[in-house]
Amino acid sequence: MSESFPIIAKTLSGLEGALAAELQETGIETELLYRAVRFTGTNESLYRVNYGSRLALRFLKQLATFQVGRQEDLYIRIKEFPWEQFISEDQTLAIDAVVSDSVFTNSLFVAQKAKDAIADRFRLLYGKRPSVDLDQPDLRINIHINKEQCTVSLDSSGHSLHKREYRKRTWEAPISEVLAAGLIRLSGWDLRTPLYDPMCGSGTIPMEAAMLVSETPAGFFRSEFAFEKWRDYNAELWNRIKSEADNRIKPVTVPIMGSDKARQAIHAARINVQKTHLGSAIRFSASNFHATKPPFESGLMLMNPPYDERIQLDDAIAFYRSLGDAMKNLYPGWQVWIISSDLKALKFVGLKPSRKIPLFNGPLECRFVRFDLYEGRKTKDERSKKL
Repeated sequence: MSESFPIIAKTLSGLEGALAAELQETGIETELLYRAVRFTGTNESLYRVNYGSRLALRFLKQLATFQVGRQEDLYIRIKEFPWEQFISEDQTLAIDAVVSDSVFTNSLFVAQKAKDAIADRFRLLYGKRPSVDLDQPDLRINIHINKEQCTVSLDSSGHSLHKREYRKRTWEAPISEVLAAGLIRLSGWDLRTPLYDPMCGSGTIPMEAAMLVSETPAGFFRSEFAFEKWRDYNAELWNRIKSEADNRIKPVTVPIMGSDKARQAIHAARINVQKTHLGSAIRFSASNFHATKPPFESGLMLMNPPYDERIQLDDAIAFYRSLGDAMKNLYPGWQVWIISSDLKALKFVGLKPSRKIPLFNGPLECRFVRFDLYEGRKTKDERSKKL
């Protein structure tokens, strides 16, 4: 039986519960943390979640935890650890560090101190040490220090899992693939209702929707994962896990569409999707949301309108007011979700949201809000009473 160990799944702030639910659907029991989820698993578990999870940024295999009351404690404990079980003196490593409320105030200093400890251990044992490769290391080590507790882990993912690698072209401020998948999850999409993104940019939300409904694994287009370089890597097991998941891929039967007023964005979106097996599953068009009829009689709309902090407030207010007018006049019977960091301008949509979910898009605090648009004309009082 494979050895089990603690695993930390990192995610975006606001998606912790959704990630926990995603993992629980595969039979994994989870514990919620801040921007993370903890569970116990094996290397097989790591292979499966790296390939399948749509909502995780990376998975860390926990190796050790210890107290660091003084800066010297970090060097001593890292040097004592048997790193030769995980890497040879001829291989490469990289160290990522995060510190909070600690005797350490600089994460780069922590990474350097840990690197020195590992190097000194290898020099003592073999007269030679592993070199550093920040881009493509054989072993990526993660060190997290909170107050006096230090946790040392191996990063099993490598590049962040939001980098699905299907996006060959991008447009201005593209949304993260993990955030896009999170929005779809939080919206409660039933995988049968037509889905429409009227400001799709390079097509990330429609693409994530098509991958979800077709059961295409989130890691299907990725070229590699960090665990493939580990000394205990099991290629036969990894290939079996991939084959099992890939065999579940099925055609997309629900209508999915994206549009954008920028023709360059639609050109990028079409290039991205055409290079995949989902090329015929998504329809894209260059059109202005405010002046275009709905693509379906009713459906679910997910919208990530521009909310660049450089937009002047007056312009943003007029923009969001026009969004609300178009929604009321053109989209009766639809359910609309909007994510925005412009919390003031969002109020000028002119509709009462039925739900608000706090999220972060990078460093920007956002709200993901739902509007239910009713058939026929209703007075403002009737709409408020219904909501």
